[in-house]
Amino acid sequence: MTDDELLFFAGRAEALPIYEALRERILTEFPETQIQARKTQIGFKARYLYACASFLPAKRKSDRPDPYLTVTFGLGQPLYHERIAVTVEARPNRWTHHVLVGSPDGIDDELMGWLRQARDFAEKRR
Repeated sequence: MTDDELLFFAGRAEALPIYEALRERILTEFPETQIQARKTQIGFKARYLYACASFLPAKRKSDRPDPYLTVTFGLGQPLYHERIAVTVEARPNRWTHHVLVGSPDGIDDELMGWLRQARDFAEKRR
């Protein structure tokens, strides 16, 4: 893990195990992935960005787990599921989805399947 990734969790170390589980699964399943840590999010990209981890408060505070990490990904169609906090058409035919994950166990096969779809969708763009 890079210093920039660790710096992202300054003051929110309790969410670091969630991120570590996400990072490990992504790099295991998509080894070509590059990680870009910024001030407000950590991006995952192959050729193009396909997912992000952040602390975006996609639900009211009373409805968010503590700790939490928001996993964001884009698809070409809306995906509605009880785990998805927000689905927004950010641009025509580009839907952004936010999932709040409250523990490392939340980085499961279902979420990874969505991230696979997001990676494939991102790679098909021109």
